[in-house]
Amino acid sequence: MEKTLFIFGFGYSARALARLLRDEFIIIGTSREAGDGVIQWPDTDISVPLSRATHLLISAGPDTDGDPVLRQVRDEIAQIAPQLQWVGYLSTTGVYGDHQGGWVDEETPLAPSTKRGHQRVEAEAAWQELAVETGLPLHIFRLAGIYGPGRGPFAKVRRGTARRIIKKNQVFSRIHVDDIAQVLAASIAAPNPGRIYNVCDDLAAPPEDVLAHAADLLGVPHPPAEDFETAEMTPMARSFYAESKRVRNDRIKGELSVKLLYPTYRDGLAALLKAEG
Repeated sequence: MEKTLFIFGFGYSARALARLLRDEFIIIGTSREAGDGVIQWPDTDISVPLSRATHLLISAGPDTDGDPVLRQVRDEIAQIAPQLQWVGYLSTTGVYGDHQGGWVDEETPLAPSTKRGHQRVEAEAAWQELAVETGLPLHIFRLAGIYGPGRGPFAKVRRGTARRIIKKNQVFSRIHVDDIAQVLAASIAAPNPGRIYNVCDDLAAPPEDVLAHAADLLGVPHPPAEDFETAEMTPMARSFYAESKRVRNDRIKGELSVKLLYPTYRDGLAALLKAEG
């Protein structure tokens, strides 16, 4: 059987992995939107292409009704479990909740403080339950804040719409999309079913520092600073500040031998700007 990677949710991170593996794998992806090379799902029957999968990536996030993949094709995935060599589920470091700037690793108890975090904890548990039942070779990847081409601070800084929201002891961990792809590829090359990996870079940092550095790279003034307590923000934007933590990434380095392409946001932003020309 040819190596075939079936991807639920052919979005930003999944496409980065597909680019990395396209010479080695047949790639089949689903999306809610019609587009080149993707299956519009759940509007289309996917039983035949799914039956060919040797590897499976779940990049589609949960909703208020739970995990959409398990809700609709749990039985089909259980049936092909014996032929699957690797399954990856993309989760989030939001499952750890707020640690007031303290460190977390993969063994830290899950204590999400947002609705999205709770949905992810439930989805992780549902996939783990299926793995126990069927022998599914499941790996869970908890992603930090994702940035990369087309997803960085430069556009807002250039437009003058960026704001440096200041909240004491607020730090986020981040990860460049190309580093997500190489972590997933390393796991595919050396499967260890049941394992959980944090996927982040080496430098958790306050968001205002990242915006200031982006402005420095562009040679423009720093965006204005605003106090978190009084700043006008949408509930969604404000929820991102509900949690502060530093995430350890020792496991991807030690077990998967990953050497980050962009160990800090400074490396990543410099590369993005260079790529823009």
